[in-house]
Amino acid sequence: MSAVIEWLNGIIWSSWLVYLCLGAGVYFTIRSRAVQIRKIKSIFTQMFRGKSSEDGVSSFQALSMSLAGRVGVGNIAGVATAIGFGGPGAVVWMWISALLGASTSYVESTLGQTYKEKDPKTGEYRGGPAFYLEKAYQLTRFGKFFKVYGFIFAAVTVLAMSFLLPGVQSRAIGGAVTNAWNLPTWVTALALVVIMAFIVIGGVKRIAHFASLAVPFMAIIYILAAIAVTFINADQIVPVIELIFKSAFGVDTSSEAAFGGIIGLAVQWGVQRGIYSNEAGQGTGPHAAAAAEVSHPTKQGLVQAGSVYIDTLFVCSATAFMILSTGMYRVLSPEGEIIGSGRGQLAEALETTPGEGWPQSGLDSMIPGIGGSFIAVSIFLFALTTIVAYYYMAETNLVYLLGKLKNPMYLTIGTRALQVLILIAVAIGVMNDNPSDAWALGDIGVGAMAWLNIVGILILQQPAFKLLRDFERQQKLGLDPEFDPQALGIKNATFWEERWAKMKAGEHVPQG
Repeated sequence: MSAVIEWLNGIIWSSWLVYLCLGAGVYFTIRSRAVQIRKIKSIFTQMFRGKSSEDGVSSFQALSMSLAGRVGVGNIAGVATAIGFGGPGAVVWMWISALLGASTSYVESTLGQTYKEKDPKTGEYRGGPAFYLEKAYQLTRFGKFFKVYGFIFAAVTVLAMSFLLPGVQSRAIGGAVTNAWNLPTWVTALALVVIMAFIVIGGVKRIAHFASLAVPFMAIIYILAAIAVTFINADQIVPVIELIFKSAFGVDTSSEAAFGGIIGLAVQWGVQRGIYSNEAGQGTGPHAAAAAEVSHPTKQGLVQAGSVYIDTLFVCSATAFMILSTGMYRVLSPEGEIIGSGRGQLAEALETTPGEGWPQSGLDSMIPGIGGSFIAVSIFLFALTTIVAYYYMAETNLVYLLGKLKNPMYLTIGTRALQVLILIAVAIGVMNDNPSDAWALGDIGVGAMAWLNIVGILILQQPAFKLLRDFERQQKLGLDPEFDPQALGIKNATFWEERWAKMKAGEHVPQG
């Protein structure tokens, strides 16, 4: 089974997917005139504007939901894996993928907000790639094709989010808790399942509330701890930066010769783990974006572009500097041989397999005994919020698949089955003692979604740029931008058509 998983992962994560991710980011950056850089002020101001309503969450809550999905094990164990198999230079390619991916995130999240729907059962907003792939072309001769395309994406997302991806997060929780406190894995599994059940059964409002409380707290504490470790090793900051950039671009000096020979792996692992972490282009961000109450889709598109920065440039960088400044890393060849490592005897005693143990050892090298507990708590919170976000996205796509059936019983049964499935996947993941299989399954889920979504938004991109121009035009006039789909010629944005009709009739509509 392991051989089959690795074979399938190799096909999905071939060089072509790396080229597609980077190429789409370059193209969207050029097409938007570097919206992720030009509108940096708007990106961060929009995060804290707008209020929630009975139907939608606030921009900050939507950001927190998105970060709950983005900030997870990939920010800790994923960064260690990228360094372990791609060398320190993989960090640069994580940064590059984030900078370019922010423009991709803008496009997909703006589309998610544009073509969202209101759930007739709960009244909550729902949207995502399956919704915009179908709705954007529903009134054209290509409508049937894109409806099938949307159904395929929804089915893949339900499988990925409920089965393939949760195991990576829960396995890391089990490993970190065992390393820190030596608790039996069944105890960790039971506790995690109980907490998960309480949160996911509460619906999107409870998920958003939980994420808005947990995500900022855990991210700030983690980044501050990493900064403290880095500054304790202040003499290593400049050498670490030099090492990162030299090994990223294959600069051969006496100390980086081995890393210069794996520049291709640095690119592959940096982009692969960068996308696993920040999820730009994967199609996850649009789900949270669609849940927000805003007056113009571009507002939430900008917010979600900013979430990529927060995830990779802040949290992932914190982990990278914690590992590299303390020298707690080893670099492995594709054959598993050690071709480079950090400094000193502590690095020589480091476990060979890259993962959460490396940042734990980095913290322990500074303050003995604290690393295990701190990283265990960090991973628990990071991974828990990520699994909760996975469930929300799986449920949204299940609603898309089953919600149009006339008998609501099918959706009720399907939702309960989904909740049971993700709880089982979480429990199995905690007790899984093979991290390679867990990561490979997660990569398959991420890669399959990325292939489908990026190809989709490359086809369906025009509305996102029409909306950007309209947003900037209204901003220049000193207005708080409002979206009128008819004025922009954007068809089948049914939620916004109804909202605009209510505004013209003088009815009150929520403002975000």
